[in-house]
Amino acid sequence: MGITDRPVALVVSKQDLPVLDRTRLNPASGLRRGAYVLLDPPNAVAPQAIVIATGSEVALALQAQSRLAESGVAVRVVSMPSWALFAEQDQQYRDTVLPPDIHARVTVEAASPFGWERYAGDRGRIIAMTGFGASGPSDEVRAHFGFTADRVVDAVRDVLAVADAPAML
Repeated sequence: MGITDRPVALVVSKQDLPVLDRTRLNPASGLRRGAYVLLDPPNAVAPQAIVIATGSEVALALQAQSRLAESGVAVRVVSMPSWALFAEQDQQYRDTVLPPDIHARVTVEAASPFGWERYAGDRGRIIAMTGFGASGPSDEVRAHFGFTADRVVDAVRDVLAVADAPAML
């Protein structure tokens, strides 16, 4: 079965999510590869950091990227809805999306942190759920679990501070 022969799923959410402006973002056709560059820094500036997000967390990544850009920090946003499809891509494509020389990485996933270290790397940060069971207004619950643009901004700043330090052996 080739990539174009795969079943398609329509995923809906009861969350109040923004519609992505595809006039400023890369096309959704990258979804078929499991992960793709949704947004690069403006003016062809090389990214200093990468924020990798899935689903509803993509909006947080985009908000954080915008705030960081205002202060001169160049961030790439990667949408990664499928580890499995991304793993099937050749190494050249995976390195194009996640350049191995960019160690400043933050992953954002409103589920378990399990497995995200493969994409965050040993110098990155993982923002994920470590508990469950809270209920209330969605904005309050997201803030309670740390799913805010401010937390993503802080995580990017933290990883940039250590990204070029020698790796721990």
